[in-house]
Amino acid sequence: MRHRTRARRTAPAAALLAATTAAALTAGCTRHEPPAGGGRTPTRTAAPPASSAPPAGSVLAVKIDNVSAARPQTGLDAADVVYAEQVEGGLSRLMAVYATKLPRTVGPVRSARESDLELLRQFHEPTLAFSGVQRRLLPLIDRAPLHAESPDEAAGAYYRAGDRPAPHNLYLRPARLLPSAPGRPALTTGFRYGPAPSGGSPTSARTVRYPAARFAFTWSARRHGWLVAMDGTPTVTAGGGRVAPATVVVQYVRIRSSGYHDVLGNRTPYTETVGTGKAEVLRDGRSFAATWSRPAAADGTAFTGPDGEPVKFAAGQVWVVFAPRS
Repeated sequence: MRHRTRARRTAPAAALLAATTAAALTAGCTRHEPPAGGGRTPTRTAAPPASSAPPAGSVLAVKIDNVSAARPQTGLDAADVVYAEQVEGGLSRLMAVYATKLPRTVGPVRSARESDLELLRQFHEPTLAFSGVQRRLLPLIDRAPLHAESPDEAAGAYYRAGDRPAPHNLYLRPARLLPSAPGRPALTTGFRYGPAPSGGSPTSARTVRYPAARFAFTWSARRHGWLVAMDGTPTVTAGGGRVAPATVVVQYVRIRSSGYHDVLGNRTPYTETVGTGKAEVLRDGRSFAATWSRPAAADGTAFTGPDGEPVKFAAGQVWVVFAPRS
């Protein structure tokens, strides 16, 4: 299997330090994260070989900024799966995965993390769109079975919006990375969909807290979904629509320190998504206890109820919130 490896460039030291310091203070970014896009057009060396193009059936995964200055986001409601993870300073960041449709625009786009590589192993050569990364992480990204598409590799797919300050104004045009949506078979998450299992507890709302961020989900019978609020503010798209996934999964995982840190010395959290643990599946206004299992990185994640049967998700968007296990 061939994977894309590219030459990387270094931004001028002064601009780099300013951008990374601002990023660390506002969104917990790792040290040496370049000011992606930054109003410049990267110099590309040679055109990549044809075999480096995303294969048919490759999902698009986009790292999305999630501090208050980045909201409302664009294209979040079109994702098939949205993962919420903890980053530096106890803040949060999102990864949106697209398979059944590609929105016109997605963003704001931000940086990748080491644990994203493990999470994405469940997909076949996914395309990862991100704005920057800790420099020491670049070799891992180059060796990972994915197609890395930052502004350094695909400058024409990104643009800076004029109504927000950097770094919260970088947006992606997905059609410039993938010719079309790969379709539902590309969602090799291990999730099972179908009628709700028996039992469960009536639940009207659920909140998940990080040290400096929180997610709240409130059941809406009219929308037949869970209205999302982040940090106490209703989550809407740039077009004004409320985000309301049909299924919400609270997946309890080990969140440990990685070998990377930001400019302030804060260690980057590593979210372990391989293994097993407890989970809570919210659908149809009820909560279902479950156990999650992902034996290896190349496997999807199975959710099993106390009766040993799969806990099936409702049709529609799924949010997975990685919550620290106690």
